[in-house]
Amino acid sequence: MTHLSPLLSSDSASDSARTLPKLVIFGAGGLGREVLVLARQINEVKLTWHLAGFFDDQAPATSAIHGLPYLGDTAALNSVSEPLQVVIAVGNGRSRSAIVQRLTSPLLRFATLVHPAVARQPYQHLLIGEGCIIGQGCILTTDIQLGRHVLLNLGCTIGHDAVLEDFCSLMPHANVGGEAYLETGVYLGTNATVINQVRIGARTIVGAGAVAVRDLPADCTAVGVPATVIKVHA
Repeated sequence: MTHLSPLLSSDSASDSARTLPKLVIFGAGGLGREVLVLARQINEVKLTWHLAGFFDDQAPATSAIHGLPYLGDTAALNSVSEPLQVVIAVGNGRSRSAIVQRLTSPLLRFATLVHPAVARQPYQHLLIGEGCIIGQGCILTTDIQLGRHVLLNLGCTIGHDAVLEDFCSLMPHANVGGEAYLETGVYLGTNATVINQVRIGARTIVGAGAVAVRDLPADCTAVGVPATVIKVHA
């Protein structure tokens, strides 16, 4: 049975913080450290999370990461004895989906993390699913739907009436135009763009800097301007 270690460093400064929901990060790599920064930025504006540590099926080189302990693998997370909020800090949508399916403990819930400077007022009519991560500098306009576990990395823009289904992944400064539709597990590379009303099929990769000006089928990789299919995934 895994028992969470006490908070380290500044995260243990206040006894009141210990009454907050405990948040753990699954993914102890670079994105995990970025998500830790995001969680701490949220806490600076409004104390929201008791930051408890990292889980990962591949143990990191050190026992602590930026002041938080490594707590174990998927099996350890499934065996916790207290309620936990979990955020999946893994960039690949298919991998995120697989991790979610393996996390079966009824004590686990998936947290949604949105940078405090990202506007999301009720009048914007944004629907944001559980487990989403929305980083600093992102802009969402109005009437937008994000499914579960969508990742919007730094500086992404999402236009009106766009839909991003579950497990979509947008790398820094990717752009989705108004009324565009990204099916499950779409991956947009850094600075990739999907223009207005274009539909991208499930699990398709739009390469860094590519511009999708017409619909793309599922399970392919497209690159260039305009984005052209160069590979079909088996």
